[in-house]
Amino acid sequence: NKVDEDLRSVYYNAIYLPSIDVFSALGIALVIWYGGGKFVQDQIQLGVLVAFLQYLQKFFEPIRDLAEKFNIIQTAIASAERTFELLDTPEDIVDSHSSQPIKKVRGKVEFRNVWFSYKNDENVLKDISFSLLEGESLAVVGATGAGKSSLINALCRFYEISRGNILLDGVPTNQINKHELRRQISLVQQDVFVFSGSILDNIRLGNPRLKKDKVKSIAKSVNLHRFVDCLPDKYEQNIREKGSLLSLGQKQLLSFARALAVDPRILVLDEATSSIDTETELQVQSGIKELIRGRTSIIIAHRLSTLKNVDKILVLKEGRMAEYGTQKELLLKRGTFWKLYNLQAVNDVNL
Repeated sequence: NKVDEDLRSVYYNAIYLPSIDVFSALGIALVIWYGGGKFVQDQIQLGVLVAFLQYLQKFFEPIRDLAEKFNIIQTAIASAERTFELLDTPEDIVDSHSSQPIKKVRGKVEFRNVWFSYKNDENVLKDISFSLLEGESLAVVGATGAGKSSLINALCRFYEISRGNILLDGVPTNQINKHELRRQISLVQQDVFVFSGSILDNIRLGNPRLKKDKVKSIAKSVNLHRFVDCLPDKYEQNIREKGSLLSLGQKQLLSFARALAVDPRILVLDEATSSIDTETELQVQSGIKELIRGRTSIIIAHRLSTLKNVDKILVLKEGRMAEYGTQKELLLKRGTFWKLYNLQAVNDVNL
């Protein structure tokens, strides 16, 4: 649709503007021909002829502006159509009438023989089973396309699973109101979006009523306060659209503070230390350690340094569980994880 609208806009623009220029030139020629004759015959003064030429230019100026306005209108119509198309899209995940509210969440997460596919395609998760007690942390490692992101999508119930059960405190997630479920899960993604506005507003995004003193305390715990304190306006500093004033590491620390502000019982972290320098990584790793403290946490791990803070490791291979256990147990097996571990230790590549 956007391509069609753009092509139509270019087509009209290509016809409209040259046509206006042709009519404008013809009008000027006509005025000069007719008015020049009258001037030669001494029927009008030169000033009258010049005035008509000026009036003619003034007449065609707003007509030319219409072409620009037309392009803007066409772009706005195309944008509005895409927006309403998104708003009118029916929900794929609909709560059943038996959905129950969550009372007090402890944070126990369990996958029981979970199979998952996108829109009846080939299964991307195959017979996944593991459990996390309250406050435990799990690192998920595997090659690209192994199913790490799909595991997170299934947990957050962005899609319905094909078979099996995902349980939160013993209750299947498909029996829990999806909005209440997602309020208990804080998802920190690798690509952090920062909104135009103050640092304070960005941290309080999910909890607008949070007091400023609490925000400062959270920022200190994830190593963000030192940077904010150096800014001219401190926490009221406008960091512009997409956080153009922030480095990649600072955006990550801001996302950690944003997650803590919600105080979730379950934390899902797509850890993003793979593209930052060593000094910044140390700050981010310290922030991660504080972030997962006392919370059930699932971390998509890219570097060995992340694995030091987790209780268990799940290795995925082509959508299946290749290995599961503690780091020590998996290294002793000398299997898939042992190979990935040594590969990064030697070549410094992501897990």
